Amino acid sequence: MTPTLSEVTVGDELPALTVPVTRADLVRYAGASGDFNPIHWNERFATEVGLPDVIAHGMLTMALAGRIVTEWAGDPGAVARYSVRFTRPVVVPDDGVGTEITVTGKVAAINEDGTVKVTITAKAADQAVLGGAQAHVRLP
Repeated sequence: MTPTLSEVTVGDELPALTVPVTRADLVRYAGASGDFNPIHWNERFATEVGLPDVIAHGMLTMALAGRIVTEWAGDPGAVARYSVRFTRPVVVPDDGVGTEITVTGKVAAINEDGTVKVTITAKAADQAVLGGAQAHVRLP
């Protein structure tokens, strides 16, 4: 159930979210976004440029992490601002399983403008992949 502004308290935790990411997801995202950089699909190329393996698109990672807020708010249009820093790539092995991004969120502030500031943590392989991730959300 979507919370209302009057029901939210600083420190409230959003329901955690775990999102699987496979090589097939990367191919679909490349087609949708037009980002066909070979670091996102070609293991040989990725390792030649110093990466451990193929990595997920940064904007895909950002979008998947943002789902924690849109699902909690019940409306993608409720997000007034969303920002992240990319701190570590999400490695996606070609093992048929891929990887998982685990996302948590916490209400950090209730702003004077009526928005709720949510801080977001996203991890893959137990390592943070986004830094300074936050969203400002308008709740009913």
